[in-house]
Amino acid sequence: MTGAALFHPDQSCPTATASRLHSALCPFASSLYGAAMLRISDTIILQDWELTESFMRASGPGGQNVNKVSSAVELRFEAERSPHLPAPVKARLKRIAGRRWTNDGALVLQCDETRSQVRNREIIRERLAELIRRALVAPKRRVATKPTRGSVERRIKAKKTRAEVKSLRGRVDGD
Repeated sequence: MTGAALFHPDQSCPTATASRLHSALCPFASSLYGAAMLRISDTIILQDWELTESFMRASGPGGQNVNKVSSAVELRFEAERSPHLPAPVKARLKRIAGRRWTNDGALVLQCDETRSQVRNREIIRERLAELIRRALVAPKRRVATKPTRGSVERRIKAKKTRAEVKSLRGRVDGD
């Protein structure tokens, strides 16, 4: 992602290169300019007020570092209040999210896969974007079709054959 997607053109990130290209989540971005907007598609860009990130200590690999650094990330997206998502997309997102959807209509995602807080932030934002992209795709409507005459005849023939086999399973009379 380019710097243009994260910063206003006349602002520059302290770690940007001469070409103004830099990581999607510059470590200085949230402290200097507020949380970066998240681009989902050409038409949907989530604003920073819709996203809340909190950091906590992660379990797993990290050695002594795991006790000192809050590298796990919890991302909260206020989906129900978001003006950028249409109602059908919100409904599909709620179904896709499952138990990650809260009673207040927020989507809560967590990541503690890596030792780096910056990398965990990238992962969790990409997961959110992918969930929303999946919700943007409307499922195809199922068109009810009538079974063909041949399939109906085969089904009835199979039922008759099976019924005949079962009728022969009765007691044998010993006359």
